[in-house]
Amino acid sequence: MSVTEQADALRDTFAFLDDWEARYEHIIDLGRALPAIPETDMTEANKVRGCASQVWIVPDDGNGEGGLVRFRAQSDAILVSGLIAVVSDLFNGQPSDDILGFDAEAFFEEIGLKDALSAQRANGLRSMLQRIHQLASATSSA
Repeated sequence: MSVTEQADALRDTFAFLDDWEARYEHIIDLGRALPAIPETDMTEANKVRGCASQVWIVPDDGNGEGGLVRFRAQSDAILVSGLIAVVSDLFNGQPSDDILGFDAEAFFEEIGLKDALSAQRANGLRSMLQRIHQLASATSSA
């Protein structure tokens, strides 16, 4: 699925959930299902700056092949792991140009996630998106 199709699927999921308590539970479930990354990947180079929690976004070995951005990610906080899972659902395995052309902040505002997060979590989400954009930019120029 394209970034736009993934966004539509996420939009439908969030619209289906009745309230923010159910949405938070869904996000937490997504975080729990996120595969763990090895401790050897939890390095300063892979750490996302600007997050209150520990967050690592690691380019996969196949990152950049065919112009696709591939990464693995993890956090030490369960809600943030869920946010990473949502970002991963949206962008992982997508063409770099599609990622760079998609307005993720507007999307997260549209589904209400931006307003449902504390200022600290919203800043962390923005930092995660910036890291994904860095990966996409590096892939696009490769």
